[in-house]
Amino acid sequence: MIPEFIDTWQMTEPGKLQKTRVPMPELGPGDVVVKIAGCGVCHTDLSYFYMGVPTVQKPPLSLGHEISGTVIGGEASMIGKEVIVPAVIPCGECELCNTGRGNRCLSQKMPGNSMGIYGGYSSHIVAQSKYLCVVENRGSTPLEHLAVVADAVTTPYQAAVRADLKKDDLVIVIGAAGGVGSFMVQTAKGMGAKAVIGIDINEEKLVMMKDFGADFVINPKDKSAKDIKELFKGFCKERGLPSNYGWKIFEVTGSKPGQELALSLLSFTGKLVIVGYGTAETTYMLSKLMAFDAEIIGTWGCPPDRYAAVRDMCLDGRIKLGPFVETRPMSQIEQVFDEAHHGKLKRRVILTPDF
Repeated sequence: MIPEFIDTWQMTEPGKLQKTRVPMPELGPGDVVVKIAGCGVCHTDLSYFYMGVPTVQKPPLSLGHEISGTVIGGEASMIGKEVIVPAVIPCGECELCNTGRGNRCLSQKMPGNSMGIYGGYSSHIVAQSKYLCVVENRGSTPLEHLAVVADAVTTPYQAAVRADLKKDDLVIVIGAAGGVGSFMVQTAKGMGAKAVIGIDINEEKLVMMKDFGADFVINPKDKSAKDIKELFKGFCKERGLPSNYGWKIFEVTGSKPGQELALSLLSFTGKLVIVGYGTAETTYMLSKLMAFDAEIIGTWGCPPDRYAAVRDMCLDGRIKLGPFVETRPMSQIEQVFDEAHHGKLKRRVILTPDF
């Protein structure tokens, strides 16, 4: 039965949250009501909440775009199905959508930003059924854990697609121990990368990544770019790998030091994919791209039609979710936001409704 109201935590203005209740929107053709199992806390939410990054829908609105749950109403054929709600929902009609670039559709909708006042830190959400990723045979994987597929895992997958990542490719991940970076490492290895080098300043989490796809790790703290290159070359020499061509680099931190390091490592026939967002500007001699025959590529979100491949990687064990996530009641949202903002979280938190 579809409830008349949605219980939710709304951002009334940047820096302020309020538990409230909003009307259930009227369902249109193809719409379904999803009872939310979990919603992941992403740094994008924190940028809206703490840094005043503007949302398309002005406050008050509910944040949250990493959502999994169960369809309870709407299109009859979908009722009872467990689903992942895409974080970026294209219009499906424009030229970008029709040419395979719907992830950057200029009319796209995003829960917790541009889908009206509705977002994932709620009891329910309405979404178009045709874009949902249905989950079947999930075994012991909790449905709420699959919420992070909607951004933290599909974003790295889309980055790998943009890099044309293939079996036996050579990969460097800068920011390898972060919430998205840890899944970037696993995605690259799960897609068959021959070697994955993880770079991060979080020593504890970086060492952990050796058990989850990283063949070699480097902590750049107190090291110059030259020092890092020497460690990189040493690994390549030991493994009989080229150190000066063919590496695909994923910059996930969005920080100026991370971007500068990525640019310094880019070499002959290499590809640098920018995954992380930051506001700092960097400088680079573009003629190097010509001399290296190299590429710098941007990536944004992931189109819904690629979610199934990521879901399968999570369910067959190529990507591990459990060691990298934790669940907490949604009533702890203010505490979780504060901990995330101050870098106190060791895992990506998924908030579960407890209204």
